[in-house]
Amino acid sequence: MNRFLGFVCLFVCLCCAAVEAKQPPNIVMIFCDDLTNQALSCYGHPLKLLETPNIDRLAQEGMLFRRCMVPNSICGPSRAAILTGKYGHVNGFCCNGDEFDGSQPTFSKMLQTAGYQTAMIGKWHLKSEPTGFDYWHVLPGQGSYYNPRMINNGELVQHEGYVTDIVSDLSIDWLKDVDRSKPFLLMSQHKAPHREWSPALRHLGWNGDRVFPEPETLFDDYSGRGRAEHEQDMTLEKTFRPLDAKLEPPRTISDAQKKDWDAYYGPLNDEFRKQNLTGKDLVKWRYQRYMHDYLGCVKAVDEAVGKLLDYLDSAGLSENTMVLFSSDQGFYLGEHGWFDKRWIYEESLTTPCIVRWPGVTQPGTTSDAIVSILDFPETFLESAGQSIPSDMHGKSLAPLLAGQRPSDWRKSFYYHYYEFPGAHSVRKHYGVVTDRYKLFHFYEPDMDYWTLIDREQDAQELKNVYDQPEHAKAQKELHAELDKLRKELKVPAVDPPRRGRKKNQKSQQKS
Repeated sequence: MNRFLGFVCLFVCLCCAAVEAKQPPNIVMIFCDDLTNQALSCYGHPLKLLETPNIDRLAQEGMLFRRCMVPNSICGPSRAAILTGKYGHVNGFCCNGDEFDGSQPTFSKMLQTAGYQTAMIGKWHLKSEPTGFDYWHVLPGQGSYYNPRMINNGELVQHEGYVTDIVSDLSIDWLKDVDRSKPFLLMSQHKAPHREWSPALRHLGWNGDRVFPEPETLFDDYSGRGRAEHEQDMTLEKTFRPLDAKLEPPRTISDAQKKDWDAYYGPLNDEFRKQNLTGKDLVKWRYQRYMHDYLGCVKAVDEAVGKLLDYLDSAGLSENTMVLFSSDQGFYLGEHGWFDKRWIYEESLTTPCIVRWPGVTQPGTTSDAIVSILDFPETFLESAGQSIPSDMHGKSLAPLLAGQRPSDWRKSFYYHYYEFPGAHSVRKHYGVVTDRYKLFHFYEPDMDYWTLIDREQDAQELKNVYDQPEHAKAQKELHAELDKLRKELKVPAVDPPRRGRKKNQKSQQKS
């Protein structure tokens, strides 16, 4: 009996040692710019704009979050929020054109300290040089779709080809050289599908002249809402540039590439000029061109996701690698006549979020919980067995990924947009979001009013019901919740100064 107990104890000790010796999961974050849920077939958009089989595969093998929110729907602030796990008023990056303070704590530095190999490849867009990464190979500023220049650990290099393919290939090349005895963090960050939406040459004409169905609100007149919605500058009608419409070529395209570009766009542009379209007919034409180009960019992203997943499989890395796919915010695909982002409205507030974590997450699951890109660093740290700093603003997604929603999971979310004056003239606003409602405040002296949206009765968010008697109880509760969140987050009464505003005003107009 004693011998049997001895064998049992030995077996238990060996098992415990094996568990302790198991390497923490590798982490791959695939991140896009301006990618919206409507463009991904796994999100089941009713217009069925595009098939994305590789991103769908990730959803089939992991968990798809239906309501992942951003704290500020614009590129740079979202990236800073992910690195720090904090809102912009704390991490110092509230507007594009600010400079990220790389000396502050970031989750990548914490993983480095824990023994992770770390790499940042692709779009950075935080102005300062990356810190917390053993290797970085990033686009300066917005970067270019064709033949991009990149900065390789401080050295400017010239690439030839299409930016999505280049970021994908550089990511896989780095993975080939990792030390397999140590865990790794790879942040593979695409420019696509950011404006001006230039597809890979192989995807020109990909839709076979399909006429895309138009959103119901393509010709929204903004009745039922306030001045801010009327006075924005992000419509297909008024704000679409010749480069957006491909009436002129991107500046970095080579002569050889331009031949293929001209072969597709040239005849279409000649026909367009003959038609001399105006009014709604012009908007309809721009919408079709926009859909071809934007979705063509997404096709290359989907291919890049497939290549990366295939490499993880072939290298035997998939089983111990968490893969998170997301974007810095959502985007408008003609809804309300818009492109771009910035608003607390749903298309720009929410962003794709799909996580595959073998052994933890049940394949093919979905979550309707209110989550945020602010939750990503906490999730990565917990998966690596590291403590989560108490001053981070997010919550680890680990319990949700394991199929459990904690009883104290958030039921509301705070949003704050700062960048006015700026590109597209969306006014400053902050607010609170719940499963059903949005209460938000345009808070500048010349534009000071409240909006209440009831998504249960108004899914397209077309009507401000603030101060209507039937919503009085909800309005009172939302005001109290908003006050509570602002107090908890220590949001200052006066906005933080815009760092580098004058120097970067021109670049902001291009964002």
